[in-house]
Amino acid sequence: MEAEKPKWKKLTKHSKEFNHSDINNLDDGCIMHIFSFLSPIPDRYNTALVCHRWRFLACHPRLWLRVDRSVKDLSQPGVFPSIETAVSSARPGDTILIASGGIHRTSNIQIKKPLCLIGAGELPDDTTLLCSRGSDSALEFLSTCKLANLTVRAELGCCLLHRSGRLIIDGCILQCESDPLDHLSHAIVTTATTPDVVPSALKNSGDSVSVMRTRIEGGAKAVLTSGTLSLKQVRVIYTRTSLFFWFKVEHS
Repeated sequence: MEAEKPKWKKLTKHSKEFNHSDINNLDDGCIMHIFSFLSPIPDRYNTALVCHRWRFLACHPRLWLRVDRSVKDLSQPGVFPSIETAVSSARPGDTILIASGGIHRTSNIQIKKPLCLIGAGELPDDTTLLCSRGSDSALEFLSTCKLANLTVRAELGCCLLHRSGRLIIDGCILQCESDPLDHLSHAIVTTATTPDVVPSALKNSGDSVSVMRTRIEGGAKAVLTSGTLSLKQVRVIYTRTSLFFWFKVEHS
């Protein structure tokens, strides 16, 4: 045991020297580049809780845009008063963080570039997108996109209209209002059409809808397909208050 003491001291000294070379010695640009590889929710969101510097870097407009109706100074970079203006200003691949609290009114907003829309609340109930009566949908997708941690409510019509691209819906709530005409309402409508012959290289990158851990309430159907995609791999978990769905809509 006596002979092992110097070795143990060496390891302790080495570990102290290693701690002096931690991630905080990197410059801001390097740390933001590292953060960019993290999934926005929950990993990148959780980095903002570490310290003031990481909060500043994790919320930097280079990593995601913010929709916040309560912000009065709209000259702040990357902050927008509505989802429509944020989508219009976003670059392909951007992540839009939508502030919790209140209702964000969305009607027929077309998304033609790859984006990720995420609710900033702890639960999807904290961030609500409302599609008013008279609109076809809250959001219309013509590109690959992801929705997470959001509640989308449609008074009449559909919550989400999928035209093309790969749409991923993760941990959301899709609600169709109770109404005498609720047979006209659907949580998701897809009109995507695949060619008769799909090359094998494109089978995993074609048009599709993937739903995970999502509550679907009201309406005539969870999914209405008016194109050539079909519903597959349906799983449902029953709880006392809700139904949680997992399914895919893709080519046969």
